[in-house]
Amino acid sequence: MYKIIRVTTIPKSLGGLLKGQLKFISQYYEVLGISGKGGDRLERISKEEGIKVIPVEMTRKITPIQDLKAVYQLYKIFRKERPDIVHSHTPKAGTLSMIAAKLAGVPHRLHTIAGLPLLEARGSKRKLLDVVEKVTYRCATMIYPNSFGLKDIIIQNKYTKKEKLKVIANGSSNGIDTSFFDPAKYSNEENLKLRKELNISSSDIVFIFLGRLVKDKGINELIVAFKELNQEHSNCKLLLVGIFENELDPLLPETNHEIETNPNIIFAGWQNDVRPYFAISDILTFPSYREGFPNVVMQAASMGLASIVTDINGCNEIIREGENGLIVPVKDERALLESLRRLVNDREYRDSLAANARESIVNRYKNDYVWNELLKEYKSLTD
Repeated sequence: MYKIIRVTTIPKSLGGLLKGQLKFISQYYEVLGISGKGGDRLERISKEEGIKVIPVEMTRKITPIQDLKAVYQLYKIFRKERPDIVHSHTPKAGTLSMIAAKLAGVPHRLHTIAGLPLLEARGSKRKLLDVVEKVTYRCATMIYPNSFGLKDIIIQNKYTKKEKLKVIANGSSNGIDTSFFDPAKYSNEENLKLRKELNISSSDIVFIFLGRLVKDKGINELIVAFKELNQEHSNCKLLLVGIFENELDPLLPETNHEIETNPNIIFAGWQNDVRPYFAISDILTFPSYREGFPNVVMQAASMGLASIVTDINGCNEIIREGENGLIVPVKDERALLESLRRLVNDREYRDSLAANARESIVNRYKNDYVWNELLKEYKSLTD
């Protein structure tokens, strides 16, 4: 049986980003997972996905000594295991494993790109990250951007030649389990109960943001727009589900102040199961500056929500303007406000967008469709 090694920087990505996919692929190939240690998380992934796992510690920052150690560890594993394919996800895992796999003589070296954080970098840091990106792509035999927009960005930045790039299925690294993200699983009684716990009335219109509460997700603009909207419509609530990353990408002080003091902004923190929060919401607001192929947007649409997203790769592929949501320019709080206002004032239009949302995901991004398209790609390489 052919052997595939899948590599991510941290276990959360291996078990979350690729949830279910490794188990599916292991029906056809011997699959081995590599990621950071992360306590007992790797062992849980091993049991859930039915695959062997090996811990290799990788940092998410630029750490030359630790990075060299990780490359050597990966090289030794690849030489010992002799895989036919090494397939990596996440930036650091991609760079380290593609270098190690090339040195180890692995025939098929694949890397999935799910966003380019370096696009927001400037100066010498951007130059360094550009070099690292090009090295990763040069060591790989194929690069899989997880959106068509991302593929275009890679070509525009001349990171690699067009022939080395391919988008699997319609985009997305893993698709979405539409039977799991299904609004029918939540009754009106359950939704009203959670709304009451969060001090949201049955007549309130709820905007939800889900993700990291950082500048790059457009939270500063979202708070400014919502504050103005709220002065016109006191029956609107903004539900924030996620975590702050003040040490990496802090929000403006005035943004933090508004979140803390505005009674119509509800911070729910990190939630292991986000579906109940989608179920009590009306509209997803996701004004991010950059994405790969955002799961949040797929999840919200699968739960039957209309969406307001920014005109960036991934978001502008999942959301089609006027069909299942609205698309606004990046970092444009006025355009964002106008879209918020439009969906509050026009209930019929909002409902029509929401009515199309779930079907738009079921038809294009169901996870078993994405898995089967990936399987076809593997078979084209190994058969």
